[in-house]
Amino acid sequence: MRIALCQMTASTDPEENLAAVQDHVRRAAHAGARLAVLPEAAMVRFGVPLGPVAEPLDGPWAEGVRAVARETGVTVVAGMFTPAPDGRVVNTLLATGPGVEDSYDKIHLYDAFGFRESDSVAPGARVVTIDVDEVRIGLATCYDLRFPELFRAHADAGATVSVLPASWGAGPGKLAQWELLVRARALDATVWLAAVGHAAPDPLADPELPTKAPTGIGHSLLAAPDGTVRARLGAAPDLLTADVDLAETDRVRRAVAVLANRRL
Repeated sequence: MRIALCQMTASTDPEENLAAVQDHVRRAAHAGARLAVLPEAAMVRFGVPLGPVAEPLDGPWAEGVRAVARETGVTVVAGMFTPAPDGRVVNTLLATGPGVEDSYDKIHLYDAFGFRESDSVAPGARVVTIDVDEVRIGLATCYDLRFPELFRAHADAGATVSVLPASWGAGPGKLAQWELLVRARALDATVWLAAVGHAAPDPLADPELPTKAPTGIGHSLLAAPDGTVRARLGAAPDLLTADVDLAETDRVRRAVAVLANRRL
């Protein structure tokens, strides 16, 4: 399976961001990708009031994503915000494409490093996998990366690939943690892990300097089930396609049977 890692920089304008998403998906299709992964909060970046821009899954922003998925025949996973019953919003991944229509609500909220996502965002509670070309794929979002049990739940549900749209915060050690955690989660669950973040708003800025909101540092990457990095991007907006060898998942799971050997 060919996956496109679509690293973009979202603005505060959902229509502008939708156009960017659609452009990335068309480029992914031209490169032969069957799955295009966009960042968390592709609808609108963090750091602005989210309630006024949140839309239901049948709203115009999601319909715009569905339209380009139908046009290209590519399955798309992209981050958006949907209304929550308590007045907050939900940090949602829309997954749509041929035979695919589902969504994942971020379970673990980013109440860390001085930011409180839970003040404006309500948590999800459901583990979600989708099937693309008969390949089962688990969905996770950004801060979920620090919780290995979610990725093992993907594997328990039959996933051989997980995708992680993100808007990773800058700050001391955060870039190193990003790569370390992506590789560790791939190895924990023996899955391919495609982690796609927002490009840095200023690609020349020092990622060690924290920002007021997690607006991205780039450096999207694909980690194999053995924890090695097979493809990566830099800090700037870009698109990278990479082929996932599903037979490799089987080989690694036979050699390092961490899932079968669990006792807890």
